[in-house]
Amino acid sequence: MVRSMPSLPPALRSRTARRVFNVASILLAAGLTALAGRHFANTGWPLAGADIPLAAAAGILFLAAYAFKAFGWHRLFAPHERPQPLALAVAGGAASVTGMALPGRFDDAVRIAVVRRFPGRCLTTGVGTLCLSLFMLGLLDAAALMPLASTAAFTAGTSWPVRVALGIVALGGLAAAIIIVGLPRFVRSGRLLRFRLARWMSERSTSPGEAWKAWVLILFSWLIRAVAVLFLLGALGVSLSFPMAIAFLVAGAASGALPVAPAGAATQAGAGAGILMASGVTTSQALAFAVAAQVLVMLAGAAVIVFAAVWHGGQRLAVVRAG
Repeated sequence: MVRSMPSLPPALRSRTARRVFNVASILLAAGLTALAGRHFANTGWPLAGADIPLAAAAGILFLAAYAFKAFGWHRLFAPHERPQPLALAVAGGAASVTGMALPGRFDDAVRIAVVRRFPGRCLTTGVGTLCLSLFMLGLLDAAALMPLASTAAFTAGTSWPVRVALGIVALGGLAAAIIIVGLPRFVRSGRLLRFRLARWMSERSTSPGEAWKAWVLILFSWLIRAVAVLFLLGALGVSLSFPMAIAFLVAGAASGALPVAPAGAATQAGAGAGILMASGVTTSQALAFAVAAQVLVMLAGAAVIVFAAVWHGGQRLAVVRAG
């Protein structure tokens, strides 16, 4: 039996470290709230003047997308190491909320920290396992975007610069799909099994069957997000164009692949605004829409966190009353 990769050092699991982490999380949340309040006080609420029913429907769909993404991520773990889907949904929500201030790629660190600290977590889920699952999740995200990007690229009315960008994303998704299918066989090859890392990965690599199930769930998550963006485009009076909604999503997702970037939300908003401007939307409309979309995504992520807190609070209260 191959031993799992080392977990966090004991010093980082001490009571003092947990208290420091909790205090830092509270201070970070308060700071992000203050920054958001100051920003919107200066620039105005991005959803002002929007069609309320359409904007509300978009927000609900963004919330539902977190659930499908969490269930897809859940399939990427070995059965004995799977965290709760709620923990994975909260991790995604926390990453989107903190993305307003943290640099790009730091969202993965937030996800790992949240899953590791989530109440009732699976004790066998180590940091290495989470990192591998996030790597596979990124590949599946790219593979799930492939049919959306390729369809939008060949839709009539799409400008050539946008078609080229969508085509590149579709090719990247195809390459990701090839890696997903070939990785389990590669790490189980006889020559590589001599190495401890290869043996560890062979025990935790996602089988093609599980990868297919995860891909379907993640594809549904992206489709739901695309419909949410479509509703938001209509709510803000930009355009009811599904290819434009997909292009906006793809641009934001592609910007998230940058190894180093400014605040993750700002990078995604900028990429989304750029693709809208390339599609003929005015600069002011594109920027306003990109900010509004990021606000809705972050509000949906915050709603997931609040739901989890209320859920666990209710469970603890029920235990206390039963005792």
